[in-house]
Amino acid sequence: MLISSLIWILHLMNLTIGQDKIMRHKRSSTTSSSTAGRLCPTGCVTCSALNGCLSCKSRLFFHLEVDGMRQRGVCLSSCPRGHYGTRSPYINTCTRCKEDCASCFSESFCTRCHSDRFLFRGKCERSCPFGLTANLELRECIECPAGCELCMRRNMCARCRTDLYTLQGQCYLTCPKGFEPDEQLMQCLPQVHCEVGEWSDWSPCVHKRSMKMYRRGEKTRTRQMLSPPSRFRKPCPKLFQFRKCIFKKRQSFISNVMP
Repeated sequence: MLISSLIWILHLMNLTIGQDKIMRHKRSSTTSSSTAGRLCPTGCVTCSALNGCLSCKSRLFFHLEVDGMRQRGVCLSSCPRGHYGTRSPYINTCTRCKEDCASCFSESFCTRCHSDRFLFRGKCERSCPFGLTANLELRECIECPAGCELCMRRNMCARCRTDLYTLQGQCYLTCPKGFEPDEQLMQCLPQVHCEVGEWSDWSPCVHKRSMKMYRRGEKTRTRQMLSPPSRFRKPCPKLFQFRKCIFKKRQSFISNVMP
């Protein structure tokens, strides 16, 4: 009986010691995980002092940055330039674009090329296909308007063929209504209408020739041209008007005779 009691007591002691070890291990694991979470950079789930982030929170992209001779993991909301993001149920990663792409949307679709290439339908080409013009600023192959020899922007012509006129980035064989050609500049310029001012007062009657009792005369009035017309507009209306008058030899007043 005594031996059975001793065995039972020892068994209970072993159970107590085992449970105590398990609790200490759980507390240690929880503490280490909490400490690691506080020490990791923002967005990291797990990390190490040597390699940086090892895993990221959901929807963030895992990216390897060069740190001297090593690479360190970082977690980003979007991939840096020159990389594109790939999502999967397990991990979201940043992958480098092809060598000829400065930036890309995916492995097979570039959005911007390096300085020695031009973008055409998601590809970076050394030269543009026939009928397209290379835009040096955008590094793109763009379509020029009909008759255009040099484009600055899409559908905007900077230089037309020598036999065509330029107007607002388009090329014309004849200038549209409201514009007229300038053969020297080969441009369509807006037509300018003539503008004139108000008539002046009539001048005093001035005789034209002498007669026995009367002297026939003429009076005039004028108006100024405020704005001359352009080359192909109608000429300005008359700037002078004349009216006949009679100056009586022995009278001090002037009577007008309408024509």
